[in-house]
Amino acid sequence: MRTSRVLAVAAVGLATATVAVATPALTSPGFTQSAASVLGRQSFVAAAIRRAGPAVVTIDTERTVQSAASGGLPPGLLNDPIFRQFFGIPQQMPPSRRTERGQGSGVILQADGLVLTNAHVVEQSDRVTVSLENGRRYEGRVVGLDRLTDLAVVRLVGTGPWPVAPLGNSDALQVGDWAIAVGNPFGLDNTVTLGIISSLNRNASKLGITDKRLELIQTDAAINPGNSGGPLLNADGEVVGINTLVRSGPGAGLGFAIPINRARTIVRELVATGRATHPMIGVGLDEVRGGDGVNPSRGAVVVSVQPGGPAERGGLRAGDVIVAAQGTAVKDPSQVITAVERAGVGGTLDLTVNRRGAMVNLRLIPGDMALMRQG
Repeated sequence: MRTSRVLAVAAVGLATATVAVATPALTSPGFTQSAASVLGRQSFVAAAIRRAGPAVVTIDTERTVQSAASGGLPPGLLNDPIFRQFFGIPQQMPPSRRTERGQGSGVILQADGLVLTNAHVVEQSDRVTVSLENGRRYEGRVVGLDRLTDLAVVRLVGTGPWPVAPLGNSDALQVGDWAIAVGNPFGLDNTVTLGIISSLNRNASKLGITDKRLELIQTDAAINPGNSGGPLLNADGEVVGINTLVRSGPGAGLGFAIPINRARTIVRELVATGRATHPMIGVGLDEVRGGDGVNPSRGAVVVSVQPGGPAERGGLRAGDVIVAAQGTAVKDPSQVITAVERAGVGGTLDLTVNRRGAMVNLRLIPGDMALMRQG
């Protein structure tokens, strides 16, 4: 607050009168106590971090990479005895080995030592070490990981009890809600950034990520390398997302997190079976390229149908345009994928398609992606 002076000037002919109004001093005891009682000495962020912070962990990984010591020469030349003799290359060259190290973040979900993180943090690791906020380090064993949702579960090796972060409800999020990102970017432990929920249900394919099946929370809370796998908290200190990636460019970067409600389902499957199931109907989809008065201007065009798959068995044909799924209008292929995911393996998926100007209603039963690909 700045001190101010109010001047009242009245003109009567050539005469002026000035009245000065004094403001209360900034050191007034009453003013100080009032500000402290209204604003508080600490923000809601500090309270949220006290609640969830002890359960945020650093994950260090190691893996050994072995490769033939070819020196960049084609294998065919190395196998040629005349070439080896001319250049003095020995018959057997020892393979080279190197250790690759990585680092990410995670959060403890259960008191028995289950840690949730990103699949890309621990994938192909030979050794996983988990460090707690108090500085203690423990071995971690990967229970299971799912590349399609970029989620993994690690179990701490040791005796608890462990600090646990409370889980929130990501379905209750609204654009504009507070968002607190916690993690270890660039190896800087226990880093906290604040922002808001910028958008919801961002499909990964819209970000150019075609090998994931995700609807992401978008936030402007800073997420940097090393934050991967750490929690996104709401104002109450509850985990509502798992930080997974960032898109940078001119201006502020955009961060994305996996909704915790989606993660709960994946965690249960990984703990129970070591793998996650994903529904699939066996089609290739593309965007509608504009209406011609007969065909729709919005929807998802079926460009291919897997022989013997759920789509073919349900009557879907190449050239059909999916205009509604589960009774909701479809704008693009990502909405069809979302509808399939929500229907689940063995569930029912009701589609409305435009087939050369005629509306056709179909019912499909999604299958397990892993089993369909094996077949």
